[in-house]
Amino acid sequence: MDLASKFVPMLIALVAFAAVVALVMFVGHLISQGRTKYTEALQGYWFVLPVLVMLAVGLLWPGLLTIRQSFGGPQGDEGFSFSNYAHIFTAPDMQLVLGNTVAWTVLVPLLSTVVGLTYAVLVDRTRGEAFAKALVFLPMAISMVGASIIWKFVYDYRPEGSDQIGIFNAVLDGLGIEPVQFMLERPWNTFWLIIVMVWIQAGFAMTVLSAAIKAIPDDVIEAAKIDGTSSWNLFRFITLPSIRGSMVVVLTTIAIATLKIFDIVRTMTGGQFGTSVVANEFYNNAFRYNQAGIGAALAVLLFIMVIPIVVYNVIQLRRS
Repeated sequence: MDLASKFVPMLIALVAFAAVVALVMFVGHLISQGRTKYTEALQGYWFVLPVLVMLAVGLLWPGLLTIRQSFGGPQGDEGFSFSNYAHIFTAPDMQLVLGNTVAWTVLVPLLSTVVGLTYAVLVDRTRGEAFAKALVFLPMAISMVGASIIWKFVYDYRPEGSDQIGIFNAVLDGLGIEPVQFMLERPWNTFWLIIVMVWIQAGFAMTVLSAAIKAIPDDVIEAAKIDGTSSWNLFRFITLPSIRGSMVVVLTTIAIATLKIFDIVRTMTGGQFGTSVVANEFYNNAFRYNQAGIGAALAVLLFIMVIPIVVYNVIQLRRS
């Protein structure tokens, strides 16, 4: 296949897309000529229509097919049954996967928020604040895979008596303690993987919460200090209530990102040694084990797990 034949279909698709956009803009302009409340509403709906069509084709329809496939047995094409969901909730290996996912979803948001909030409070209005915050935020600029490779070296294990290149085991070796195989020892290996995600997300939590802390009126803080309020009470009764909305956003945002965690587990352990999570098992079943039905059921389960967090986030945002 020559070079021209490869790019001709792409060029045709681009021209067709440009023509559709031009048509939408032209019709929208014609609709706006009347300038009544009805034409303005119609113009808004007309401009939104292409987005709705793309969402329906690229998101809604594949989602419905996934839901249908999840009821079609292990292969996804065997009629209608709940066997895939029964397998997910009854098989011992799947129960371990669900437990790991819950542990990730609970620990990562909590630890990230605690670390980010503590750091934001400690460095607030101090000398070198911007530089200190940049150091904590820096991991956010690293890809999940890149961060996982970095931490694989941190956790690296060599037999006792060998030169330890892993930072943690080098420290243990220097203290005369036997090296630890961090990625093999259950259930702590899952916790060590969670630490990687906390390291990445703490910068996000710190940035959002620091901005919320700075938004607290200075006169409120000064009045509390004049009244003799201690630092702890100042934090407990003024800072925390004032940044509650931001904390909800941070917790829910990190929780949603954590539910979909895949890169860290895949890169560091491949889901072995009892560390797999729902997203990793979805990948394995859908693309490695030829069990598209179970993979679809896991994808649907992941979607269902995200919904309550999103709904809670929207409710809290409306209240604030």
